[in-house]
Order: sequence, then structure tokens, then C-alpha cells
Amino acid sequence: MPPAPLVVCFGEMLWDILPDGLFPGGAPFNVGYHLKQLGLRPHLATAVGRDLLGDELLRRLKNWRMDTLGVARHTGLPTGYVRAHLAPSGDASYEIATEVAWDQIATGEDTLRAVVEARALVFGSLALRSTFNRAALERLLPALPPNAARVFDVNLRKPHDDLVLVHEMARKATILKMNSDEAARLAGSTNTNADEANARTLAERSGCNFICITAAERGAGVLHHGVWHWESGRAVDVVDTIGSGDAFLAALLSQHLCGASVPDALTFACRIGEWVATQRGPTPNYSTAPKPTLVP
Repeated sequence: MPPAPLVVCFGEMLWDILPDGLFPGGAPFNVGYHLKQLGLRPHLATAVGRDLLGDELLRRLKNWRMDTLGVARHTGLPTGYVRAHLAPSGDASYEIATEVAWDQIATGEDTLRAVVEARALVFGSLALRSTFNRAALERLLPALPPNAARVFDVNLRKPHDDLVLVHEMARKATILKMNSDEAARLAGSTNTNADEANARTLAERSGCNFICITAAERGAGVLHHGVWHWESGRAVDVVDTIGSGDAFLAALLSQHLCGASVPDALTFACRIGEWVATQRGPTPNYSTAPKPTLVP
């Protein structure tokens, strides 16, 4: 039996500070966590400080039996954190600490070996706020196998929302994922509900033939080789939405790498994203999670 697909997740790992506690977070880390729960092999390319918060993140990873070989430790930079403010609807806004460890992700031999074997590399836009990380990512992308997915997870968080840079990196991706607000902004549209039209605009500009747009309670869509697929959302009791988009991406990618059709992968991803929104924090226990159709 072949090993489960290996996926490298490049970017921030940090602490989400919520009103009721601290939770491990950061979009690429969250994607990696959910990939692990879905049976894949994530390799995290990230960095934490040599401090108590960094120690605790590594302790959590080991408890979840996640690979820590790509997690660099910094003496001069602290572990990152984000202060999240929750609206009554469960939606979140963020204050993101700067000059932290994940602004300098040192990619060593372990990460390079993982990239050479990877079925996919997931990278987010937030970590690209630093020139150090942009240079590191540019070294990793050419080392991927030619058929590996290059998954660009767009997270436009002011003031770290350089649209010129995002468009540049989108042209290097084979899978683009963003929410409806981000898609409209990148497409130069004022209509955040025109998901298919915005996806087609972005496909034309980027040359990417797999574009995914999440639309919260409305659902999500994928433009795949010119064909638009849509899955409507289902009503759930939202606790908070932190990490639901990352779980969605992990579920979509896991099913895609296991050979599922786009409609089937999209349906499962929506159910996972909805389920995470009913849980507290971005890394819930999977005992009650929807089961995937295909497993590695």
C-alpha cells in the first residue's frame, strides 16, 4: 500500500488569542492540522521562538503526532500571535503581531527533502509579507515534482494585503483558494456575490485552471478547467468561524489528491468547513467530524 500523500505547508504558525483562551493557529498550520486528521502527511515549514509559547506549540504538534522537522526555532524573534475579536455572528477580525519568528522561516534539509517528494505545497499570502520568506518560497517551488499541486491560499489581512504581490504569486499556483470578498477585490469587482464571474476573471489573469472561492453560509464554488461547480451551504449553529476556511481547503485538497471528482471534493470540503464553524477554535477534535469519501 503506497504511503499517504505528503503535503508541505509553508507559512505562519502562531497562537490565536480568543476571548476564552489561546489556540494554535495560522492558516498554513491549520491546513496541516486538518490534513493530518484526514489521513495525509503534512510537513510544516514554519518557525517559532525559543520561548514558552514556542515550546507549547511543539508540544501540541508532538501530541498530535505531526512532523516537527520543518519547524525552525529563533532566539531573537518571539513566537507569533494573533489577537482575534469575535462578532456576535462568530465572524472574526484580527490584530497580527509583527517581527515574529514566522517572518523568518529557515528552510533546512528536512524541508527540502519533503518538497522533493511532496504531492502538494500549500503557501499563504500572509507569510509573504517578509522578503525573507518570499526568497525561501522561491527556492522551494522549483524543487517540487512537476505534477505536484502548488496551492496558494489567499488571506488578505490589512495591512499585509499587497495585491500586486498576490497577483504575482497567483501566476505560480495550480490551485487558488480565497473567500468571496477577496475574490471580488482581486478581480476588481464590487460584487462579492459574483463568484463565478470573479473566478473566471482571476483564471484569465493568473493562468490558473483550479480556482476555489468560499462564500461563508452561501457555500463554495470551484472553477476547474473552465467548468464552474457550486455547492450550497447548509445551516449550522456557528460558534466561531476561525479555521473553517483552512479546514475547507485541507478537505478539498485531501480528496483531490486521493482522486475524488471536483464536485465530490467540493461537497466534502463544505461539510468539513461547516462542522469546524460549530466548534471552538481552529483545531477541534475530529471524533464528530464528517467522514471523507476517499481516504489515503
